[in-house]
Amino acid sequence: MTNKIARQATVFFSEGALGGLTNSLTVWLFGQLWITSALGVNIAPALTPNWLYPRIVWGGLWGVLFFLPILKNHPLSKGLVLSLGPTLAIVSSVSRESETGNDGVGVGDVNPYLWYCLMPCGESQQLTG
Repeated sequence: MTNKIARQATVFFSEGALGGLTNSLTVWLFGQLWITSALGVNIAPALTPNWLYPRIVWGGLWGVLFFLPILKNHPLSKGLVLSLGPTLAIVSSVSRESETGNDGVGVGDVNPYLWYCLMPCGESQQLTG
């Protein structure tokens, strides 16, 4: 029983880390292709270990939410529903701490909506949960 739970925790953390990596690469790619600038959002991060590592770790920690017994037979829906947690955390707390204004609007009016679109991109990669 303990081995099964440990195995599941490892899988969920790994899936969350993969989701964090996918989301981070998507945000970086949008910045490189000037998609964020075209939307009026000033986000174009450099792809460095210091920028990438925390996003992968936090993605892994958020992946542990897959232990919640909701939507077991609908993995895509489960990924989309569980992506609301990290999305709300980014939009409400992290954006406020980084001097981007309330809900990240300081880097562009569309910024909160862009996060609502990009977070499920990473979380829906966790389909095996």
